[in-house]
Amino acid sequence: MIAARWYWVGLIGCGALLAIAYFYFQQSLGLAPCPLCMFQRAALVGVAAFCLLGIIFRPKKLGSKILAFGATLSSLIGLGIAGRQVWLQHLPADKVPECGPGLDFMLEMNPLFDVITTVLSGSGECAEVQWSWLGFSMPEWMVLVFVVITLICLKLLFSKERNYFSGTLGR
Repeated sequence: MIAARWYWVGLIGCGALLAIAYFYFQQSLGLAPCPLCMFQRAALVGVAAFCLLGIIFRPKKLGSKILAFGATLSSLIGLGIAGRQVWLQHLPADKVPECGPGLDFMLEMNPLFDVITTVLSGSGECAEVQWSWLGFSMPEWMVLVFVVITLICLKLLFSKERNYFSGTLGR
């Protein structure tokens, strides 16, 4: 499958995941996203943005490599954040950090870099398992999602295809 199709798959997949997170988990089930969950959503938005750029601009080889690198980087960031949350969820109860202030409050009161540092250190609310399916929590499912996205992005990044959008293969 050529990269143009993968960009569409990435855009639609990330959009669907973001819609499910907002409309089903947040609005329907009433599960408020913790700060690490919000950062994972931001990573999905990053992957979707690179996919959208690929669809709009239909870049040649170098441009496609740059977009694939950006999507890979966004996905790896999401993977790291989801992995951090899984780690927090598996800490013994006495080792879980205390709950901190909400993300909105932190953004209003602190510089962005301090907010990012605080959020990535994790808090008690990020360690709480609010939902699970087939024995896996939401962050564990997101680890799987980000691994799949990363593998697809790496395939695009290291593909030998000469022109992603014409359907012709490189010689």
